[in-house]
Amino acid sequence: MTDTIKLDNLQPAEGSTHKTKRVGRGRSSGHGKTSCRGHNGEGQRSGNSSKRGFEGGQMPAYRRLPKLKGFQVYKKPVSAEINVGRLAQLGMKEISLEALKEARRIHPSSDLLRVLGNGEITEAITVKANYFSPSAKEKIEKAGGKVELV
Repeated sequence: MTDTIKLDNLQPAEGSTHKTKRVGRGRSSGHGKTSCRGHNGEGQRSGNSSKRGFEGGQMPAYRRLPKLKGFQVYKKPVSAEINVGRLAQLGMKEISLEALKEARRIHPSSDLLRVLGNGEITEAITVKANYFSPSAKEKIEKAGGKVELV
């Protein structure tokens, strides 16, 4: 017999379903007498449903805390990363964040330029950036180029 799935033989996965808690069925059930509601108070009564934010009569947080007027957006600076190998392919003698934005090599919303050391470079170029990895700095200077931190 093949194990094909049909509507008449569908079953939930093993352990994914549980028996419903049957309350109020006597003391020996473990859910008898107060039916898991405790002894006295609002939560034991029928029809209990507290409104959103209710904290049992305590002054709720949305009334305790001061109301903020306006808002302030803290924008994290966006870094553009470029490898040393890509710098050689650009064919520019001086590379900076603005020059790369004009050449449309990085996203216009970038705020910082990070130069990383993947790849090789042979020609001497001047690179102005906010961060250089130690290997990138070494490779640029070894090729006769200049490294300037902005």
